Amino acid sequence: MLSPLSRPGSATALFAAAILAGSLLGALAPTAGSTVGSFADPLIVLLVGILFFTLRLEGLSALRRAPRVVALAIGINFLVIPLIAWPLTALLPSDALRLGVLLYLLAPCTDWFLGFTRMAGGDTTVGAALIPVQMTLQLLLYPVWLSIFAGQSAALVFDSAAATLLTWFALPSGIALAVRLLTRFALPVGARSALYSAADRAVPFVIAAVILALFAGNVETIVSDMSSFAWVLLVVFVFFVITFGIGEAASALWRLSYPERALLTMTTSARNAPLMLALTTVALPDQPVVAAAIVLGMLIEFPHLTVLTHVMRRRAAVRTPRPKLSG
Repeated sequence: MLSPLSRPGSATALFAAAILAGSLLGALAPTAGSTVGSFADPLIVLLVGILFFTLRLEGLSALRRAPRVVALAIGINFLVIPLIAWPLTALLPSDALRLGVLLYLLAPCTDWFLGFTRMAGGDTTVGAALIPVQMTLQLLLYPVWLSIFAGQSAALVFDSAAATLLTWFALPSGIALAVRLLTRFALPVGARSALYSAADRAVPFVIAAVILALFAGNVETIVSDMSSFAWVLLVVFVFFVITFGIGEAASALWRLSYPERALLTMTTSARNAPLMLALTTVALPDQPVVAAAIVLGMLIEFPHLTVLTHVMRRRAAVRTPRPKLSG
């Protein structure tokens, strides 16, 4: 059962407040904004851990259960989306902005999309099983994109990818799953359910904290060139409209169930700004415009994901038959 803050309207208000607070902090008090921004990495690790802690352990084999949605998610994210992102970013006024937005658009999310999938009533078990697959693919492709678009050494980026994968996925997910397994033996059923429910309710707050930290740490660069970054918002908005249309068409063509459709919608919409930001700051140091372009995409992404959550849940409500009254 979803908590009140898991409702799309409440989530919109919470995430909008986080964007506003982070932006104001970073613009009015840059030193404090930079300090708050330094908490983004541990907050993202915490988010990954919470999401895995609330998963069912049998979900690791779920890829075999829904081969159509798995194939569609991987195909759209890694084959179709690059064909969309490349011409769209040609509209941007500088090479740094083009590179930042490309890196942002080409990487499907591997953490908070699962929270939105849960809020939309989608298949989080298959979504969780997709995470290591999609993370591995985007890490392998990241040096390829940099070698094509920025002339970077692929070997250098590969060296940093292993450590990033361990920090951002293996450790938090492994610890979370181990703790969940431990609770099965150490806690009674009622206490376990209460603990899992508390973790579920914490997800929107942790996402909001991540948003606040990312905007606080990067808004100063964005404010310094508002006209150029306005183009970033336009390109990202058009991208999300196009990908939503593609997801809808694919879902209808392959006749996906509602949980599969909600999952496909979220995984092809949410982008992996935190991971791309972490990799890019290692591979391209002293490139604040590239980093700011990655962060700015979230200004469109989170309202977009919230609207999608609302739309998908309305569809689910329409599809669910009302119980018949007896008597």
